[in-house]
Amino acid sequence: MKTSKKPQAKVQIIEMTPKDAGKVPLCGHKNPSKESYQHKFQWIKKRMSEGLKVKMLNTQDDGIVGYIEYVPGEHAWRAVNSEGYMFIHCIYIQWKRCKGRGFGTLLIKECMKDAKKAGMNGVAVVTREGTWMVGKELFLKNGFEEVDKAFPDFSLLVKKFKKSAPTPSFKGQWDKKRKKFGKGLTIITSGQCTYNLRMVNDIAEIAKDRYGIEPRYSRV
Repeated sequence: MKTSKKPQAKVQIIEMTPKDAGKVPLCGHKNPSKESYQHKFQWIKKRMSEGLKVKMLNTQDDGIVGYIEYVPGEHAWRAVNSEGYMFIHCIYIQWKRCKGRGFGTLLIKECMKDAKKAGMNGVAVVTREGTWMVGKELFLKNGFEEVDKAFPDFSLLVKKFKKSAPTPSFKGQWDKKRKKFGKGLTIITSGQCTYNLRMVNDIAEIAKDRYGIEPRYSRV
C-alpha cells in the first residue's frame, strides 16, 4: 500500500494496490471470502489498467472510515461525456461516526490533487437525490457547479481548473438506447459496486415470482 499523511496527525489516506485483496475493506465489506468482495476486487484490478484509483481514509481511533474511487473521464462508468476530467465513481464516509469531521472534503481534495498532477481540466461527479449515490451538497461546498441534469433526479457536477475547458455533459438519448434492448426486463450491471450482486438477484427473483418475467442480463 502507498500511504500519504494528511495535515491531521491521526488521519491517513491509503491507496489500494492490486495486491491488497483481503487486506482492506471495500465499501463496508470487510470479509474477503464473500463473493461480493471478490467480485468488486476483481473489477478494481481490471480497471486499474485504465487509471482507476481507490483510496481509503484511515483514522487512528476508528480505522478505515472513508472510501473514494475515481478514474480518467474517458473510462467513466456513468453515461457522461467527461474526457479530460477525473471522474469520481464513488465516495463513502461512515456518517454516524464521522459527520462534521471534514473527511469527505479530504477525499475530494485527494482526487483534485491527482487530477491536477495529471494535467486534467478538473473533476466531475454524478450525484442524485435518491438512494445509493452521494448527494450534491458535499461537492457544492467544495466549489463544484451543477452543469447538467438527467431524469429522474441525477445531477452532473464539475469542478473546473480552467474556465475555458469544455463542460462535461450527460450522453442523453435515453429512449433511443433503451429500445435496443427490446421488450421485457434487461438488467444492466457491473462489478463496480459490492452491493450489485445482491440487488440484481433480488430484482430477478421478484420479477420471476411476482410478475412471471424472466430477465435478461447485460454485464459491463
